[in-house]
Amino acid sequence: MRAVDSIPAGEDHLERRLTLFDSIMLVVSGTVGPSIFIIPGDVLRGIPDPVLALLMWIVVGGVTLIAGLACAELGAMFPEAGGQYVFIREAYGGFPAFLYGWVLFTAGNSTAQASMGIAVALFLGQAVPGLAADHVVFATRVLGAPFALEQGSIVAVVAIIIVTAINIRSVKLAAWLQNFTAVAYLVMVLGIVGAGFALGHGSWTHFERHPAGAAASLTLAGFGVAIIPLFYSYDGWEFLSWVGGEIKNARRNLPLALIFGILLVIITYLLANAVFLYALPALDLAQSATPAAAAVGALFSSHVGRWVALFIALISFGGASVTVLGGARIYYSMALDGAFFSSMTHLSHRWKTPVTSLVVQCIWVCILILSARYDQLYTCFIFMMTLTYVLTVGAVFVLRRTQPDRPRPYRCFGYPWLPILYILVAGGFVVSTLLTKPRESLEGLGLAAIGVPLYVYWQRRKAGRARDSAA
Repeated sequence: MRAVDSIPAGEDHLERRLTLFDSIMLVVSGTVGPSIFIIPGDVLRGIPDPVLALLMWIVVGGVTLIAGLACAELGAMFPEAGGQYVFIREAYGGFPAFLYGWVLFTAGNSTAQASMGIAVALFLGQAVPGLAADHVVFATRVLGAPFALEQGSIVAVVAIIIVTAINIRSVKLAAWLQNFTAVAYLVMVLGIVGAGFALGHGSWTHFERHPAGAAASLTLAGFGVAIIPLFYSYDGWEFLSWVGGEIKNARRNLPLALIFGILLVIITYLLANAVFLYALPALDLAQSATPAAAAVGALFSSHVGRWVALFIALISFGGASVTVLGGARIYYSMALDGAFFSSMTHLSHRWKTPVTSLVVQCIWVCILILSARYDQLYTCFIFMMTLTYVLTVGAVFVLRRTQPDRPRPYRCFGYPWLPILYILVAGGFVVSTLLTKPRESLEGLGLAAIGVPLYVYWQRRKAGRARDSAA
């Protein structure tokens, strides 16, 4: 297995340019995206009791923090590019790690990037009507099937190309972008919360339970419906571990950034949901496709909605940059292990960024956007992604047994009980998803299996090169 800092002196390697502040903002920007402005309505449709819905935001945030604590121990042990790929490789071996990376490339992280690009297009179109996402630019038939190129797809592709170019130019420039969007998010949310409660047109009665509505419709199935978007809204914190090789003093700063970043997200999510409920009753938020815009409009003025849409487009743009930054480091690390295309190891001599990995990733994401298949693929891999989190937290137990003497600058708080709790909760979610969405889950497993012959091929090439060099 490749050891940390094993690249020979004098060769190109990733440079540690990300500070603690950069790292915290990366967690915030990578997690929030547009979800907090859309998902509150989905949660309230499943849990129409406003106080209970707020409580579930805290509970799922707490579960996410437990995973972050485990990841913090692993990240401090292996402060290199690749994050979860490295943790899984060290704990379970090369094959499970390859499958993890393969799933990320084919669907998991790539579809997240596509979704972020589409979110930029959708909300930019709401703010600027001339850029309406559903405007058809070109229509034809391909192999007998209708194909329409919408303006939103073009804007999304341009957004992904721009953030990729920024990431190629400099990891620090990419950090400045995500710092700006993360700070903008924090300032805007805190501003809306402060002004909303102090000056907005809302009512505290919206937090009351109404027996004829909310309490009567609380069901176990409703909780299940709400849990999926809740877990999705907290996804993205793990991107920080993927860029461990570019964090200054990573053994200290990576754990601190994960913990403080996740806590910031939990607090702002809770505050945002509270002010949304202060603005509108739970039923109105649940029926709105854009609950944040509706709430801000009710608090202040309907004219503010266009500015909210522009703001969400900006946040989505920053989130796209984080997924681009992190994903390329996974594939770079895989290639260094001989488990992916060897060209993915190429770094820019001038900028010290994994340029080939970034370009290939960009091309694949653009194909997904133009094919309109990104949303179907993402549904298939909700099951797979949650499974990888279970494996990551489980790696803490495995590595404490198999590598007891490796330095651990940070040890997971609450070990072993909190990691066990996470594995039980997330494992239950995996089983529930497999039972309730068997088709999507099996499709995810099937696409992972497609990578098996590729892994065998790359391992044989790796063995052949080793024999040649030994001869």
